[in-house]
Amino acid sequence: MARAPVLNRPLELEEAVRTGDGAGGQRLAWVALGTLWAEVVSERGSERAGEFVTLSTTGYRITVRGAPPGAPARPRADQRFREGARIFRILAVTEADAYGRYLICYAREEVPA
Repeated sequence: MARAPVLNRPLELEEAVRTGDGAGGQRLAWVALGTLWAEVVSERGSERAGEFVTLSTTGYRITVRGAPPGAPARPRADQRFREGARIFRILAVTEADAYGRYLICYAREEVPA
């Protein structure tokens, strides 16, 4: 890693939890796990047609402090980050260097265009 990332944006790490809906089904709810300070860098964007709306999609590289595998502060691909009303779905997580000081989370933000 050439330079230390600038971790200047607080992002809420969230995990999906299934709960009963009272009618025999299940509902997906997102539970906050904690705040991680991050550097957020946008990558390329695209646009695609959804069922009823066009979706503008942008990829992001989100860097956070390293945490050992299995630790609650280590993001996983089935989780997401929230910054206010913005949602970043985590697609993959990798270590930024051989020492594991930082993690790079590849994420995607989709918003109606």
